[in-house]
Amino acid sequence: MPQQIKGRGAQKKVHNRFFKLEHEVLDEFLNFCETEGELVDLNKTKYIDVFPKSFVNEVKSPDVGMEFSANPYQGCEHGCVYCYARNSHEYWGYGAGIDFERNILVKKNAANLLEKKITSKNWQGKTIVFSGNTDCYQPIERTLKITRQCLEVMLKWKHPTGIITKNSLILRDLDILKELAALNAIIVNISITSLSEDTRRLLEPRTATIKNRLKAVEILSANNIPVNVMMAPIIPSLNSHEVLPLVKKVSELGARSVIHTIVRLNGQVASLFEDWAKKTMPDRADRMLHQIAQCHGGSLNDSRWSLRMKGDGVISKQIADTMKLARAKYLKDRKMPTLDRSHYLQLKNPQTKLF
Repeated sequence: MPQQIKGRGAQKKVHNRFFKLEHEVLDEFLNFCETEGELVDLNKTKYIDVFPKSFVNEVKSPDVGMEFSANPYQGCEHGCVYCYARNSHEYWGYGAGIDFERNILVKKNAANLLEKKITSKNWQGKTIVFSGNTDCYQPIERTLKITRQCLEVMLKWKHPTGIITKNSLILRDLDILKELAALNAIIVNISITSLSEDTRRLLEPRTATIKNRLKAVEILSANNIPVNVMMAPIIPSLNSHEVLPLVKKVSELGARSVIHTIVRLNGQVASLFEDWAKKTMPDRADRMLHQIAQCHGGSLNDSRWSLRMKGDGVISKQIADTMKLARAKYLKDRKMPTLDRSHYLQLKNPQTKLF
Protein backbone atom coordinates (compact mmCIF):
# COMPACT_ATOMS: atom_id res chain seq x y z
CA MET A 1 0.00 0.00 0.00
CA PRO A 2 1.14 3.61 -0.50
CA GLN A 3 2.50 5.67 2.38
CA GLN A 4 -0.81 7.51 2.61
CA ILE A 5 -4.04 5.89 1.46
CA LYS A 6 -6.04 8.62 -0.24
CA GLY A 7 -9.71 8.87 0.60
CA ARG A 8 -9.45 6.76 3.75
CA GLY A 9 -9.15 7.69 7.39
CA ALA A 10 -7.32 4.64 8.71
CA GLN A 11 -3.97 4.25 7.03
CA LYS A 12 -3.42 0.58 7.80
CA LYS A 13 -5.05 -2.72 8.57
CA VAL A 14 -4.97 -3.90 12.16
CA HIS A 15 -5.25 -7.45 13.44
CA ASN A 16 -8.55 -8.53 14.96
CA ARG A 17 -7.91 -9.16 18.66
CA PHE A 18 -10.24 -12.16 18.65
CA PHE A 19 -8.37 -14.03 15.91
CA LYS A 20 -5.36 -16.22 16.64
CA LEU A 21 -4.15 -16.17 13.04
CA GLU A 22 -3.26 -13.07 11.07
CA HIS A 23 -3.24 -12.63 7.28
CA GLU A 24 -0.22 -10.84 5.85
CA VAL A 25 0.72 -9.93 2.27
CA LEU A 26 4.29 -11.11 1.63
CA ASP A 27 6.86 -8.84 -0.03
CA GLU A 28 7.37 -11.52 -2.69
CA PHE A 29 3.72 -11.23 -3.68
CA LEU A 30 3.88 -7.43 -3.78
CA ASN A 31 6.95 -7.56 -6.02
CA PHE A 32 5.29 -10.11 -8.29
CA CYS A 33 2.16 -7.97 -8.69
CA GLU A 34 4.27 -4.89 -9.44
CA THR A 35 6.22 -6.80 -12.07
CA GLU A 36 3.00 -8.06 -13.67
CA GLY A 37 1.44 -4.59 -13.60
CA GLU A 38 -1.37 -5.70 -11.28
CA LEU A 39 -2.87 -3.81 -8.37
CA VAL A 40 -2.53 -5.49 -4.99
CA ASP A 41 -5.26 -3.46 -3.32
CA LEU A 42 -8.06 -1.82 -5.31
CA ASN A 43 -9.28 0.06 -2.22
CA LYS A 44 -12.91 -0.71 -3.05
CA THR A 45 -15.79 -0.80 -0.61
CA LYS A 46 -17.75 -4.05 -0.22
CA TYR A 47 -21.37 -4.19 0.90
CA ILE A 48 -22.36 -7.39 2.67
CA ASP A 49 -25.95 -8.33 3.52
CA VAL A 50 -26.55 -9.54 7.08
CA PHE A 51 -29.78 -10.75 8.61
CA PRO A 52 -30.00 -9.81 12.31
CA LYS A 53 -32.86 -11.02 14.48
CA SER A 54 -33.18 -7.67 16.24
CA PHE A 55 -32.47 -4.07 15.29
CA VAL A 56 -33.10 -1.77 18.27
CA ASN A 57 -30.34 -1.87 20.88
CA GLU A 58 -30.52 -0.81 24.49
CA VAL A 59 -27.67 1.57 25.38
CA LYS A 60 -26.41 0.80 28.87
CA SER A 61 -23.49 3.25 28.99
CA PRO A 62 -24.51 5.93 31.51
CA ASP A 63 -22.73 8.84 29.77
CA VAL A 64 -23.88 8.42 26.17
CA GLY A 65 -27.13 10.36 26.44
CA MET A 66 -29.48 7.90 24.76
CA GLU A 67 -31.40 4.84 25.89
CA PHE A 68 -31.96 3.06 22.58
CA SER A 69 -30.13 3.14 19.25
CA ALA A 70 -30.59 1.58 15.82
CA ASN A 71 -27.89 1.19 13.17
CA PRO A 72 -28.90 0.22 9.61
CA TYR A 73 -25.24 -0.33 8.75
CA GLN A 74 -22.20 -1.73 10.58
CA GLY A 75 -18.88 -0.32 9.51
CA CYS A 76 -18.83 3.16 8.00
CA GLU A 77 -17.41 4.38 4.71
CA HIS A 78 -17.08 7.92 6.06
CA GLY A 79 -13.73 6.80 7.44
CA CYS A 80 -13.44 9.13 10.43
CA VAL A 81 -10.09 8.08 11.87
CA TYR A 82 -11.06 8.81 15.49
CA CYS A 83 -14.31 6.80 15.45
CA TYR A 84 -14.88 4.81 18.64
CA ALA A 85 -17.15 2.41 16.72
CA ARG A 86 -14.19 0.93 14.85
CA ASN A 87 -13.62 -1.54 17.66
CA SER A 88 -17.14 -2.98 17.27
CA HIS A 89 -16.23 -4.23 13.78
CA GLU A 90 -14.04 -6.87 15.37
CA TYR A 91 -17.15 -8.59 16.74
CA TRP A 92 -18.24 -9.14 13.15
CA GLY A 93 -14.91 -10.74 12.24
CA TYR A 94 -13.22 -7.72 10.65
CA GLY A 95 -10.47 -5.32 11.67
CA ALA A 96 -10.91 -1.86 13.16
CA GLY A 97 -8.71 -0.19 10.54
CA ILE A 98 -9.28 -0.25 6.79
CA ASP A 99 -11.77 -3.12 7.17
CA PHE A 100 -14.13 -0.83 9.09
CA GLU A 101 -14.32 1.52 6.08
CA ARG A 102 -14.31 -1.05 3.29
CA ASN A 103 -16.52 -3.88 4.58
CA ILE A 104 -19.97 -2.43 5.25
CA LEU A 105 -22.59 -4.76 6.69
CA VAL A 106 -26.09 -3.95 5.46
CA LYS A 107 -29.33 -4.71 7.34
CA LYS A 108 -31.97 -4.73 4.61
CA ASN A 109 -34.61 -6.11 6.97
CA ALA A 110 -34.14 -3.21 9.42
CA ALA A 111 -37.52 -1.54 8.82
CA ASN A 112 -39.44 -4.77 9.42
CA LEU A 113 -37.51 -5.48 12.61
CA LEU A 114 -38.06 -1.89 13.77
CA GLU A 115 -41.83 -2.08 13.31
CA LYS A 116 -41.93 -5.43 15.08
CA LYS A 117 -40.12 -3.86 18.02
CA ILE A 118 -42.17 -0.70 18.42
CA THR A 119 -45.46 -2.56 18.10
CA SER A 120 -44.50 -5.19 20.67
CA LYS A 121 -46.69 -5.42 23.76
CA ASN A 122 -44.31 -3.95 26.33
CA TRP A 123 -42.70 -1.19 24.25
CA GLN A 124 -43.48 2.24 25.72
CA GLY A 125 -42.27 4.57 22.98
CA LYS A 126 -38.93 5.73 24.32
CA THR A 127 -36.83 7.68 21.83
CA ILE A 128 -34.84 5.58 19.36
CA VAL A 129 -31.73 7.27 17.97
CA PHE A 130 -30.60 6.30 14.48
CA SER A 131 -26.83 5.92 14.39
CA GLY A 132 -25.16 5.94 17.78
CA ASN A 133 -22.60 3.54 16.37
CA THR A 134 -22.21 4.12 12.63
CA ASP A 135 -23.76 6.81 10.43
CA CYS A 136 -27.23 5.99 9.11
CA TYR A 137 -26.67 8.36 6.16
CA GLN A 138 -23.35 7.04 4.89
CA PRO A 139 -22.93 6.98 1.07
CA ILE A 140 -24.66 3.65 0.33
CA GLU A 141 -27.87 4.97 1.93
CA ARG A 142 -28.40 7.09 -1.19
CA THR A 143 -29.02 3.86 -3.10
CA LEU A 144 -30.46 1.45 -0.52
CA LYS A 145 -32.73 3.90 1.39
CA ILE A 146 -32.84 1.70 4.49
CA THR A 147 -32.80 4.69 6.82
CA ARG A 148 -35.66 6.29 4.92
CA GLN A 149 -37.69 3.07 5.22
CA CYS A 150 -37.09 3.14 8.98
CA LEU A 151 -38.16 6.78 9.22
CA GLU A 152 -41.35 5.91 7.35
CA VAL A 153 -42.08 3.35 10.07
CA MET A 154 -41.40 5.92 12.79
CA LEU A 155 -43.75 8.42 11.14
CA LYS A 156 -46.43 5.76 10.63
CA TRP A 157 -46.43 5.15 14.39
CA LYS A 158 -45.69 8.80 15.34
CA HIS A 159 -42.74 7.56 17.37
CA PRO A 160 -40.10 9.79 19.04
CA THR A 161 -37.00 9.76 16.86
CA GLY A 162 -33.40 10.93 17.10
CA ILE A 163 -30.83 11.08 14.32
CA ILE A 164 -27.05 11.53 14.47
CA THR A 165 -25.28 12.16 11.17
CA LYS A 166 -22.56 14.12 9.42
CA ASN A 167 -24.06 13.69 5.96
CA SER A 168 -26.24 16.27 4.22
CA LEU A 169 -28.09 13.37 2.60
CA ILE A 170 -30.50 13.78 5.51
CA LEU A 171 -32.14 16.58 3.51
CA ARG A 172 -33.50 13.96 1.11
CA ASP A 173 -35.89 12.93 3.89
CA LEU A 174 -37.02 16.44 4.76
CA ASP A 175 -40.64 15.54 4.00
CA ILE A 176 -40.72 12.89 6.73
CA LEU A 177 -38.74 14.99 9.20
CA LYS A 178 -41.16 17.92 8.83
CA GLU A 179 -44.12 15.69 9.69
CA LEU A 180 -42.32 14.28 12.72
CA ALA A 181 -41.40 17.80 13.81
CA ALA A 182 -45.06 18.82 13.69
CA LEU A 183 -45.65 16.08 16.29
CA ASN A 184 -42.64 17.18 18.37
CA ALA A 185 -41.20 13.73 17.67
CA ILE A 186 -37.79 14.43 16.10
CA ILE A 187 -34.38 15.78 17.09
CA VAL A 188 -31.48 15.91 14.62
CA ASN A 189 -27.85 15.96 15.70
CA ILE A 190 -25.45 17.16 13.00
CA SER A 191 -21.78 16.42 13.63
CA ILE A 192 -19.46 19.26 12.60
CA THR A 193 -15.93 18.99 13.91
CA SER A 194 -14.35 21.87 12.00
CA LEU A 195 -15.06 24.80 9.69
CA SER A 196 -11.93 23.94 7.70
CA GLU A 197 -12.42 21.83 4.60
CA ASP A 198 -8.72 20.90 4.65
CA THR A 199 -9.12 19.46 8.15
CA ARG A 200 -12.32 17.65 7.12
CA ARG A 201 -10.61 15.96 4.15
CA LEU A 202 -7.87 14.54 6.37
CA LEU A 203 -9.97 13.67 9.41
CA GLU A 204 -13.26 12.54 7.83
CA PRO A 205 -12.39 11.81 4.19
CA ARG A 206 -15.72 10.53 2.82
CA THR A 207 -18.16 12.68 4.75
CA ALA A 208 -20.24 15.54 3.36
CA THR A 209 -18.37 18.81 2.95
CA ILE A 210 -18.51 21.39 5.71
CA LYS A 211 -20.47 23.68 3.39
CA ASN A 212 -23.15 21.03 2.87
CA ARG A 213 -23.37 20.20 6.57
CA LEU A 214 -23.87 23.87 7.41
CA LYS A 215 -26.54 23.98 4.71
CA ALA A 216 -28.26 21.02 6.38
CA VAL A 217 -28.30 22.87 9.73
CA GLU A 218 -29.82 25.92 8.04
CA ILE A 219 -32.52 24.08 6.07
CA LEU A 220 -33.55 21.80 8.92
CA SER A 221 -33.77 24.73 11.32
CA ALA A 222 -35.76 26.80 8.81
CA ASN A 223 -38.30 23.95 8.76
CA ASN A 224 -38.68 23.97 12.56
CA ILE A 225 -36.74 20.74 12.99
CA PRO A 226 -34.68 21.01 16.20
CA VAL A 227 -30.96 20.79 15.42
CA ASN A 228 -28.19 20.12 17.90
CA VAL A 229 -24.65 20.46 16.55
CA MET A 230 -22.07 18.03 17.88
CA MET A 231 -18.51 19.32 17.88
CA ALA A 232 -17.39 15.81 18.53
CA PRO A 233 -14.61 15.22 18.96
CA ILE A 234 -12.51 18.23 19.80
CA ILE A 235 -8.86 17.33 19.20
CA PRO A 236 -6.23 19.53 20.89
CA SER A 237 -3.87 21.24 18.40
CA LEU A 238 -6.20 20.35 15.52
CA ASN A 239 -9.65 21.91 15.95
CA SER A 240 -9.67 23.11 19.57
CA HIS A 241 -9.18 26.70 18.42
CA GLU A 242 -12.45 26.64 16.45
CA VAL A 243 -14.96 26.47 19.30
CA LEU A 244 -16.07 30.12 19.26
CA PRO A 245 -16.25 30.59 15.47
CA LEU A 246 -18.02 27.25 14.98
CA VAL A 247 -20.69 27.93 17.62
CA LYS A 248 -21.19 31.44 16.24
CA LYS A 249 -21.66 30.10 12.71
CA VAL A 250 -24.17 27.36 13.52
CA SER A 251 -26.13 29.68 15.83
CA GLU A 252 -26.56 32.07 12.91
CA LEU A 253 -27.96 29.15 10.88
CA GLY A 254 -30.55 28.28 13.51
CA ALA A 255 -29.00 25.52 15.63
CA ARG A 256 -30.61 25.33 19.06
CA SER A 257 -27.65 23.87 20.92
CA VAL A 258 -24.03 22.71 20.59
CA ILE A 259 -22.34 19.99 22.59
CA HIS A 260 -18.76 18.74 22.54
CA THR A 261 -16.63 15.76 23.46
CA ILE A 262 -12.87 15.42 23.83
CA VAL A 263 -11.36 12.83 21.51
CA ARG A 264 -10.82 9.47 23.20
CA LEU A 265 -8.80 6.80 21.45
CA ASN A 266 -10.20 3.57 22.83
CA GLY A 267 -8.99 0.08 21.93
CA GLN A 268 -7.45 -0.24 18.48
CA VAL A 269 -8.28 3.38 17.62
CA ALA A 270 -5.22 4.68 19.51
CA SER A 271 -2.82 2.82 17.22
CA LEU A 272 -4.75 3.86 14.10
CA PHE A 273 -4.90 7.51 15.12
CA GLU A 274 -1.22 7.67 15.97
CA ASP A 275 -0.31 6.13 12.60
CA TRP A 276 -2.66 8.54 10.80
CA ALA A 277 -1.28 11.59 12.62
CA LYS A 278 2.32 10.78 11.76
CA LYS A 279 1.51 10.19 8.09
CA THR A 280 -0.84 13.11 7.47
CA MET A 281 0.54 15.86 9.71
CA PRO A 282 3.99 14.84 10.97
CA ASP A 283 4.85 18.39 12.02
CA ARG A 284 2.27 18.43 14.81
CA ALA A 285 1.64 14.72 15.49
CA ASP A 286 3.70 14.43 18.67
CA ARG A 287 2.27 17.60 20.19
CA MET A 288 -1.28 16.55 19.36
CA LEU A 289 -0.86 13.06 20.83
CA HIS A 290 0.79 14.47 23.96
CA GLN A 291 -2.06 16.92 24.53
CA ILE A 292 -4.69 14.22 24.00
CA ALA A 293 -2.95 12.14 26.67
CA GLN A 294 -2.98 15.16 29.00
CA CYS A 295 -6.78 15.16 28.72
CA HIS A 296 -7.04 11.53 29.83
CA GLY A 297 -4.75 11.04 32.77
CA GLY A 298 -1.65 10.50 30.64
CA SER A 299 -3.13 7.84 28.33
CA LEU A 300 -4.62 7.96 24.83
CA ASN A 301 -7.23 5.41 25.89
CA ASP A 302 -9.69 6.51 28.57
CA SER A 303 -12.53 4.28 29.79
CA ARG A 304 -13.57 6.24 32.89
CA TRP A 305 -17.32 6.93 32.92
CA SER A 306 -18.16 10.61 32.34
CA LEU A 307 -14.50 11.65 32.16
CA ARG A 308 -13.90 9.65 28.97
CA MET A 309 -16.15 12.03 27.02
CA LYS A 310 -15.15 15.38 28.55
CA GLY A 311 -11.60 14.62 29.71
CA ASP A 312 -9.87 16.17 32.69
CA GLY A 313 -6.86 18.39 33.27
CA VAL A 314 -5.98 21.91 32.18
CA ILE A 315 -6.54 21.51 28.44
CA SER A 316 -9.96 19.89 28.86
CA LYS A 317 -11.01 22.64 31.27
CA GLN A 318 -9.90 25.35 28.84
CA ILE A 319 -11.99 23.75 26.09
CA ALA A 320 -15.01 23.31 28.38
CA ASP A 321 -14.77 26.94 29.56
CA THR A 322 -14.56 28.18 25.97
CA MET A 323 -17.61 26.12 25.00
CA LYS A 324 -19.53 27.47 28.00
CA LEU A 325 -18.65 31.02 26.95
CA ALA A 326 -19.69 30.30 23.36
CA ARG A 327 -23.08 28.97 24.43
CA ALA A 328 -23.70 31.96 26.68
CA LYS A 329 -22.75 34.37 23.90
CA TYR A 330 -24.43 32.77 20.88
CA LEU A 331 -27.07 30.31 22.14
CA LYS A 332 -28.63 32.15 25.06
CA ASP A 333 -32.26 31.20 25.73
CA ARG A 334 -32.19 28.37 23.19
CA LYS A 335 -32.77 24.76 24.16
CA MET A 336 -33.68 21.40 22.69
CA PRO A 337 -37.24 20.12 23.23
CA THR A 338 -38.34 17.06 25.18
CA LEU A 339 -39.91 14.73 22.62
CA ASP A 340 -43.59 13.85 22.88
CA ARG A 341 -44.55 10.17 22.88
CA SER A 342 -48.25 10.68 23.61
CA HIS A 343 -49.12 10.48 19.89
CA TYR A 344 -47.48 7.08 19.67
CA LEU A 345 -49.10 5.78 22.85
CA GLN A 346 -52.56 6.89 21.71
CA LEU A 347 -52.07 5.32 18.30
CA LYS A 348 -50.86 2.06 19.77
CA ASN A 349 -53.49 1.97 22.55
CA PRO A 350 -56.54 4.00 21.49
CA GLN A 351 -58.18 3.39 24.88
CA THR A 352 -55.68 5.78 26.51
CA LYS A 353 -57.72 8.62 25.03
CA LEU A 354 -60.40 7.83 27.61
CA PHE A 355 -58.12 8.80 30.51
